[in-house]
Amino acid sequence: MIRIAVLVSGDGSNLQALLDAQKRGENADGRIVLVIGDRRCTALERAERHDIEAVGLDRRTLGGKAFESRLLACLGQHNIDLIVLAGFLSILSCEVTERYRRRIINIHPSLIPSFCGKGYYGLRVHQAALHRGVKISGATVHLVDEVADGGPILAQQAIDVLGDDTPSSLGRRILEQVEWKLLPRTVASYCLYMERNMSLLQNLAANRYPGRGIVCGLNERGNAIIAYFITARSSHSKNRCLVAEGDTVRTKAVDESLLVDPSLIIYRAMDRLGEDVVVANGDQSDTILDGLRQGRTLQASLESRTFEPDAPNYTPRISGLFHLGQDPFYTLSILRRSDDGSCDRSYYSYTELEKGKAHLIHTYEGDGNPLPGFTGEPREVDLAGDADSIADRIWEMLDRQYRVAVCVKEINLTGTDAVFAIRQGADNGLY
Repeated sequence: MIRIAVLVSGDGSNLQALLDAQKRGENADGRIVLVIGDRRCTALERAERHDIEAVGLDRRTLGGKAFESRLLACLGQHNIDLIVLAGFLSILSCEVTERYRRRIINIHPSLIPSFCGKGYYGLRVHQAALHRGVKISGATVHLVDEVADGGPILAQQAIDVLGDDTPSSLGRRILEQVEWKLLPRTVASYCLYMERNMSLLQNLAANRYPGRGIVCGLNERGNAIIAYFITARSSHSKNRCLVAEGDTVRTKAVDESLLVDPSLIIYRAMDRLGEDVVVANGDQSDTILDGLRQGRTLQASLESRTFEPDAPNYTPRISGLFHLGQDPFYTLSILRRSDDGSCDRSYYSYTELEKGKAHLIHTYEGDGNPLPGFTGEPREVDLAGDADSIADRIWEMLDRQYRVAVCVKEINLTGTDAVFAIRQGADNGLY
């Protein structure tokens, strides 16, 4: 469930529209848990009547810097995933917009890019529209970035401008006919999008038993991040750790005397060949590396492999190849069992890499007997930090009952300055 904070400055009619939609069950993936005002206003009273925590932070009394410090602290304390600006008159600084990048939604009472930006708020927007003589106007829901009203547009809706419209009448019709419908609908759609494409930590925290997993992407500094983690249920599967030897990371039995069948638990988890870093949840890593040496692609190399033969789970084989250099890309592969028993071979290549973005795949969608295999495409996730901090956060997000090991490799795109971070501990009783 996406946790929503609504920021307000006035009477809160758009907040009320959001609350009414929530009460009608129109946002199955999100819930308003906090309302913050930059002054004492009627909107906060609306929140209180709906038993939602309301916080007043007077910006004029606090000053801009202290206001934002208190705002960020409050958002953090409530574990807010999405911020909605509903008649919020304060301009947020880059510190806030970067902290909640692509997670702040605003509604503006014009068809952006018309009549928007600094100085365009309230009746000023409609005065400008009427002065210009436009025949249609409306509202825009957009993401917030460091440029006022400049973030990506999520939705727009138009209405006709009437011959006898005044700024007040036009503004009122846009509010009632467009904003009160468009904002709740767009917020609900975006919560669904976020639920499917949450941050890395949210994804891991939401899945008690993801099995083994791979993350590939760029951190905010533009360095490649390749991560691999292991969770396990049986004592046999828990009897392993990760060992780094140069560019190679292998699984190794913690207690050799307890090792029964090494075929599915002892393998090369991560290695590098030239500009290619390979990561996998099984010995298909050797198959991929052998194929690369022969000039074959990841897809061609895996033609001879299928899902794991561990009935009734038939664990998917997941693999990743991160190509460094001037034209970096990464490809993720999932080999999973189809209903008819054949192997479904899915490959996902990402060539337009964005700082702070990555993709996550894992073997299971949760606990169960048999274990439910990973479904759909790799999840797009936010990614920030260096190898050590990412390894720490992944480790903390994995369920203590099941977590076994985490390895994160950070390397710049020229292929130099590689750093490993490995986390593994005593939770499984073998250390």
